Amino acid sequence: MCAFAGFYNPFQDYQKDNARYEAILKQMCEVQKHRGPDNSGVWLFEQGGLCHARLSIIDLTTGGQPMKKADAGYTFGITYNGEIYNTRELRLDLEKQGHTFSTTSDTEVILTGYMEYGPDFVKQLNGIFAFAIADPVRKRLCLFRDRSGVKPLFYTIRGDEIVFSSELKGLFAYPGIEPVLDKKGLNEIFSIGPARTSGCGVFKGISELFPGHMLLCSRDGFHLQCYWKLESKVHEDSYEETVEKTSFLVQDSIRRQMVSDVPICTLLSGGVDSSLVSAVCAAELKKQGRQLTTFSFDFVNNDKYFKASAFQPSRDRPFVEQMVKYLDSDHHFLECDNVTQADRLYDSVKAHDLPAMGDIDSSLLHFCSLVKQHNKVTLTGECADEIFGGYPWFHKEECFKTAAFPWTMDLKPRKMLLKDDFLDYLGMDEYVQEAYQKSLAETPILLEDSPVEARRREIAFLNLRWFMQTLLNRMDRSSMYSGLEARVPFADHRIIEYVWNVPWDMKTRDGVVKNLLRQAGKGLLPDEILFRKKSPYPKTYDTNYEALLVSRVRDMAAGSSSPVMEFLDKEKLEGFLASPSDYGKPWYGQLMAGPQMLAYILQINYWLETYHISIE
Repeated sequence: MCAFAGFYNPFQDYQKDNARYEAILKQMCEVQKHRGPDNSGVWLFEQGGLCHARLSIIDLTTGGQPMKKADAGYTFGITYNGEIYNTRELRLDLEKQGHTFSTTSDTEVILTGYMEYGPDFVKQLNGIFAFAIADPVRKRLCLFRDRSGVKPLFYTIRGDEIVFSSELKGLFAYPGIEPVLDKKGLNEIFSIGPARTSGCGVFKGISELFPGHMLLCSRDGFHLQCYWKLESKVHEDSYEETVEKTSFLVQDSIRRQMVSDVPICTLLSGGVDSSLVSAVCAAELKKQGRQLTTFSFDFVNNDKYFKASAFQPSRDRPFVEQMVKYLDSDHHFLECDNVTQADRLYDSVKAHDLPAMGDIDSSLLHFCSLVKQHNKVTLTGECADEIFGGYPWFHKEECFKTAAFPWTMDLKPRKMLLKDDFLDYLGMDEYVQEAYQKSLAETPILLEDSPVEARRREIAFLNLRWFMQTLLNRMDRSSMYSGLEARVPFADHRIIEYVWNVPWDMKTRDGVVKNLLRQAGKGLLPDEILFRKKSPYPKTYDTNYEALLVSRVRDMAAGSSSPVMEFLDKEKLEGFLASPSDYGKPWYGQLMAGPQMLAYILQINYWLETYHISIE
């Protein structure tokens, strides 16, 4: 896991101003150093330049980047962020083709595979990745992003030049690229956020490479190509075969993602997803005579303040304690206090270069910084709910009948604090409905589906395209802000492809939510964990935290130079601050309506102010 950036223009010779452009590359790398604090490198060639900030996980001594490799007098180059989990198989195949290797890194395997097979080699990769390859033979630069969009890759095109970066801040380190918001960007923040339309970089003129896509840049222009997408097919396996295949795919993915030259750990919530990941890891390490390290998250005094609700029925700690005993893991209970959680809201903005999921992000970022003090690599249970249908909106009748994103069916909470003239300008309902309808139209259909099954498929696709991407962004930025590599075994494209076509009856056999995954985990976990009712990422229920946010928002509103107040109605805001919060009514997904809305407002203000954003 690392960061990279670069630029390319087939009609320009950057080496004519070597010192200037090498300095630019170094700065693009420096601003992303948190993602790769172990090493860095730059490579300037005639048509472009690549830079890399490295977090050393595989091949600690010889895997530096940008990596170059010569063939028949041509020098190819790569800069890469991610991990490839089938490196061994790919390398063996390439060796049979006559290739030799000077490192043990997956980076060299990707570059060599490209040299042998061209861009389509990306289809052979199993992993999480974004990378750029300079190809002197075909005279082009190629950008690639993994199928699920686990690793980020932003870019902007200015005439014949493309500038790209793992994070938005890398683009802003390039001269002449400024943070500007137009109407579309404002809608992304206020109407869609903290989600983001696929491919949208929020800032004017900035895009993000679509998951499962490549961008080929040459004298012929810029050509975006899709190399992977979901396909709807009739599921022909029996229920027993489906459980068996699901179990194999899940366990194989977890075992593959344990590959590392440094010790791994897992994030353990006591839910079925993270517990399955931890159980497989613990069993594998035990075979080697090693003990798994696990971490759980909670908030100071949450035992005192916690209140069960429909979307958060129980605390995690009792289930974590049961799993720690079951796994015999080296466990660390991590806690976050109110002030830290509020202060970290601003670090979360810097990690994303955007407003994020409020304290859901800030607390995770803080916890990841504590995990990094012990480990560089962690495995998580992220994405299982999106793939196996674990969220409430997979099951609620109103979500089936309402033509809206199921996690934000009511836009009223978003509108209640905004100025009336700003609401008129945004056209919030139209913007959201257009984004929703476009995603529906892209859902892979199956003629054999009943109307109900077809609607379930739409909701599943919306979750994969939107909600899962939001959580993957959250995990990547929150972990990489401290140089922690977070792996997501459930996002393996083989699992996504297979489970996508499994009928709903098999996914929820006997009316049990996510029963397919639970049955696939039989024998790996205690039944109390395997069949535990879903409880999302923990939140603080301490009203003192909300009081702290209220105080900060009031101070912000009173300031004469708070940029977010250009959009907020002071009277509406004060009325909201004075009213009691509804802790059981989420405003986005499962984010609580009170404190997390306040946190989001604080993040927007800090973002506008700190990034010196221009409004167009």
